[in-house]
Amino acid sequence: MKKYLLPLMLVAALFVVGACGNGDDDQVTLTVWESLAGPDEFIQEAGRRFTEIHPHITIEFVNVEIGDAANQIALDGPAGVGPDLFGAPHDTLGNLVVGGHILPTSNANQVAGQVMESAVLATTFDGRMYGYPIASETYALFYNRALITSADVPRTFNDLVTFSLGFNAANPGMNGFVLDVSSAYYTIIFTTAGGNRLFGPTGADMTNSYINSPAAVQGMYFFQSLREILDVPAGDMNTAFADAAFASGNAAMHLTGPWNIAPFREAGLDFGVTTIPAMPGEANPPASFAGTRVMFVSAYSENYEEAQMFAHFLISAEMQQLRYDITGALPSMPLELDDAHLNGILAQLEYAFPMPSVPGMAAFWDAMGAASSLIWDGQDVQSNLDLANTAMVGN
Repeated sequence: MKKYLLPLMLVAALFVVGACGNGDDDQVTLTVWESLAGPDEFIQEAGRRFTEIHPHITIEFVNVEIGDAANQIALDGPAGVGPDLFGAPHDTLGNLVVGGHILPTSNANQVAGQVMESAVLATTFDGRMYGYPIASETYALFYNRALITSADVPRTFNDLVTFSLGFNAANPGMNGFVLDVSSAYYTIIFTTAGGNRLFGPTGADMTNSYINSPAAVQGMYFFQSLREILDVPAGDMNTAFADAAFASGNAAMHLTGPWNIAPFREAGLDFGVTTIPAMPGEANPPASFAGTRVMFVSAYSENYEEAQMFAHFLISAEMQQLRYDITGALPSMPLELDDAHLNGILAQLEYAFPMPSVPGMAAFWDAMGAASSLIWDGQDVQSNLDLANTAMVGN
């Protein structure tokens, strides 16, 4: 499988972060916001190991889920009850910078030399780097080998439709393909034909979201046509439904990400992972969203130097390996991994593009999610995409 290797000189350079703490140092407690179900365990173990190196610094984990942190820091930070560091998706970067809630990366050149280029792009806003990228992700096509062989996995969505029609007919109550049709995280792939990208080629055009461009409209008409093979209303066809259908062996294929590798293994499934089938008229897999999980240093922290040290520690090779072992998430840096199920994720990552981090992304999720649901349920494609564009850029 594909290997990612971290140059030894970078490992050596990383640990020249600061001298170990000594008895003369003031005691410092760093509060870190992170999610449950894996990231919490990682932060606590990483904190223990960091304290062994810097005895005067203690790490305190507080549960604030990754999807809530960017909004909560705007309230708790100014009130003086916020964290020193917090995990958040990179697409919140624009609003966090504009709001004055986070500090720039203190050693940006060193960090940029350690992590993947996509992670550098994801954490750069207006030419400046913010935060420390601690994990990367995208999604791919999962398939159940008991229901479809590796050789029969479709390489195009047209072939996927053909397979699903036959499979559904032969297996009442089962589905050839499932996905969360109301999640903009997944439905964005239907808007990317011909190089169309959200907020333009670099994701930085704040005047046009391109979500209602001719290419996007055509792609969402095709998305709407998939109701033929998955006749479930958008209100019911959510992530929980899709995950459960695949985990129970009632779906042959599913669009999901590396966070589901461990649960599907535990369910006893014999499954594979591969790139997303190509859209009609396209030769390559569609451009999925590449997400980067970032550890940001709060602008309200009174211990920002120590916070930067801990955040940098989290992207050391040892900690990236630990995080992968605990959470199954892909590292944000070149690192050697040995997991056959990650082959497809890594292959799809080559076609992925970083979620834009412009302020308009704050409106994207609800606007495009609503549009996707309405389109799936048969409403007009163009008008709903126009409304989504207006919500994001106001025109």
